[in-house]
Amino acid sequence: MCGRYSLFTPPSELESRFDATFDADFEPRYNAAPSQQLPVITDEAPESFQRLEWGLLPGWADESDEGHINARAETADEKPAFAEAYEQRRCLVPADGFYEWADRGDGKRPYRVAYEDDRPFAMAGLWERWTPETQQTGLDAFGSDGADHGEADPVETFTVLTTEPNAVVESLHHRMAVILDADEERAWLDGEDVSLDPAPADEFRSYPVSTAVNNPANDSPELVRPVDG
Repeated sequence: MCGRYSLFTPPSELESRFDATFDADFEPRYNAAPSQQLPVITDEAPESFQRLEWGLLPGWADESDEGHINARAETADEKPAFAEAYEQRRCLVPADGFYEWADRGDGKRPYRVAYEDDRPFAMAGLWERWTPETQQTGLDAFGSDGADHGEADPVETFTVLTTEPNAVVESLHHRMAVILDADEERAWLDGEDVSLDPAPADEFRSYPVSTAVNNPANDSPELVRPVDG
């Protein structure tokens, strides 16, 4: 699975790399976690980075449902939660590394997986626009001030596709994020068939990092620095 990742590449480099612009201030993330608002590039607006919530809620979900942070690439086109988004709402999820936890005999330890040069890449994603149910008509539709507050704003969410692990990840986890070939990123957004196979392992590395990354409240440069294994 992919449950945490990093994105601290300078915004100017990200804009050049993905040919898209930030409409809001960029916040580096060393421990991007589910339920956070994170930058993605959608097929609806490929020229800009938008902030969506990590954890896809299908359009028919109940408000109490938890969002899907991952979708299996092998079945996303047929699963009810993802099939429509797979056909109509794709996105790129920029990252420059991701975390996996492996049991080395003394409990699970976190590892960071990234390109050798820490260059950014795009994980294949799907996004959804979820709208809360319309508020009841009548008195319940009015706030204490007597004003009609109307419908709640839609919530835009995303999920990351996963596939079989490559040789670097397989000792850490049985799944990994789908990392798109740079030449196929726009094709993915355009709804075309692209390779969702594991990214080649020869340019990747993994290394142990601080257990501080276990807590999503921690988000600092120290989290991406190697520690003794």
